[in-house]
Amino acid sequence: MSGHRFKPENADKLLSDDRKQRLPYDQVIDRLALDPNDVVADLGAGNGYFTIPMANHTEETVYAVDIELKMLEMLKKRAKETHVENIEYVNSDLETIPMDDHSIDKVLIAFVIHEVPSVVNTLNEIKRILKPGGTVMVIEWEAVESEDGPPLHERLASKELMKVLQDHGFQATPYQLNAINYAIEATVN
Repeated sequence: MSGHRFKPENADKLLSDDRKQRLPYDQVIDRLALDPNDVVADLGAGNGYFTIPMANHTEETVYAVDIELKMLEMLKKRAKETHVENIEYVNSDLETIPMDDHSIDKVLIAFVIHEVPSVVNTLNEIKRILKPGGTVMVIEWEAVESEDGPPLHERLASKELMKVLQDHGFQATPYQLNAINYAIEATVN
């Protein structure tokens, strides 16, 4: 895939009221079924739209993983302002994540998988870090025209991503979040 990467200069869009209405983080967190004892990885955490609410739902560590140091710095500032202290910040691409094997209960990867150089390599890393029985939730842009999001040619259709997940050992269930965004929950077979 690997189209454009989201630019830190546009980070305010990630926390906009429009986004909060279109994609309420509490719905995603509820669907992910976070438990207070879950260790979580937010891959492509950005400035923490999902990270901080997830950290408020678990007593364990939430790993905020992002390739952009500027985004992680914004997240650190927001976490400090809201007194959230159970986040660890990891500067990394998503093909070689510096985490132990089978150390994560839940993985969220929102609006990032269409940007990675290799979806397969990223899925292999997710499989490696997930504990047995762990869950990954992928949120993406449906392959439809819209004002928001990446250009149509960079989007990954839900049917296409479902097939890739299934072909690489995941049992996956898709669902629509809204007219332009979908989510897929998956576990390793």
